[in-house]
Amino acid sequence: MGSLQLQSIRKSFGNQDVLKGIDLDVKDGEFVIFVGPSGCGKSTLLRVIAGLEDASSGSVRIDGKEVSAVPPAKRGIAMVFQSYALYPHLTVKDNMGLGLKQVGETKAVIDQRVAKASAMLSLDPYLARRPSEMSGGQRQRVAIGRAIVREPKLFLFDEPLSNLDAALRVQTRLEIAGLHRRLKATMIYVTHDQVEAMTLADKIVVLNAGQVEQVGSPMELYNKPTNLFVAGFIGSPQMNFISAEKLGQSGAKTIGIRPEHIALSREAGEWKGKVIHVEHLGADTIVYLEAETTGLLTVRLFGEHAYAPDDIVHATPDTVLMHRFDAEGRAIS
Repeated sequence: MGSLQLQSIRKSFGNQDVLKGIDLDVKDGEFVIFVGPSGCGKSTLLRVIAGLEDASSGSVRIDGKEVSAVPPAKRGIAMVFQSYALYPHLTVKDNMGLGLKQVGETKAVIDQRVAKASAMLSLDPYLARRPSEMSGGQRQRVAIGRAIVREPKLFLFDEPLSNLDAALRVQTRLEIAGLHRRLKATMIYVTHDQVEAMTLADKIVVLNAGQVEQVGSPMELYNKPTNLFVAGFIGSPQMNFISAEKLGQSGAKTIGIRPEHIALSREAGEWKGKVIHVEHLGADTIVYLEAETTGLLTVRLFGEHAYAPDDIVHATPDTVLMHRFDAEGRAIS
C-alpha cells in the first residue's frame, strides 16, 4: 500500500511563501511527477512529503495515516536524490544494504533483499566494486537499489537523472519505467524535464509559484491545458500564442496552436511569412518564421524539409486543434 493525500499544504521561509495550499490525492501504485519551472516549489513539496521539511500548515497522510509529526525514517518512504550520496569506502553490496543494517535487520534478510534488487537492476557483476569504479548511470542504479531494499510504501525521486548525459538519461528512464511496472509501487518524481514527465508519469502535477496549475495524464495536459501557463509549459517546441484580435476571433483574448499542428507550403496558405531560422534535426524540422498576420511563429514539420532563411512561405493552422483562452488566461471550452 502506498497512497498519499496532501491537504492545504503551505510552506513559508520567513516572509516567502513557497507552497500556497497544495491539495493532491495519489492512489496506490501510481507514478506521479511534479513539474514546473525553477523555484516553483516542487522539490520543497517532495521534502515535505518525506519529512525533511515541516509544512507550515496542512496535512500529509500516507495510507490514510497522518504523518506530519512522524520522522522521515518512520514514514515508510525511500528517497533517491539528484546526487547519488553513496559511501565511497563501501562496496555496492554494502551501500545497498547499509540502511537495513542501521535499523538492525538480520544479515539473511539484508542479503536476500540486496540480491533481489541487484538482479532487478542488473547490478550483480558490480556488487564487489566501489562507487569510484562505476559510471554515473551505474551509481544511480545503486542509489535506486538502496531505496528498493527498504521496501517502502512510497518511492520519492528528486531529479534523479539530471547529472547523467543524454544517452544515460534515456537508458535510466527506461529502467525506472520498467521498475515501476515490476514493483507496482507508488512513485513520486520531481523533474524540470517535461520529456521525463510525459514518458514516465501516470499523472503529472504542474506547479507554478507554489500552486497547482493542473493535474492530469500526460495527454490530458497536452490536449486540454486549462490555462496559458500549462499550455506553454507542456509541449516542445512551445505552443504558439497569438492575439485573438489579430485573427479576428471574438470571445477570446489569446489563440494557441502547437507547432506540430501547422502546415507549411511555398505556394499558398492562411498566413504568409518569411523564414528567419531553421533547425534540421533529422526526424523533425523546426521552422521559425515572421508572419504578416501573427508575428513570430514556430512550425514543427516531421522529417527533413529544405526550407532556409529568407524563404517566403505560407502557414496554415489546423483550426480544430486551436486552443482559446480568455483575458485571465483560462481555457475556453
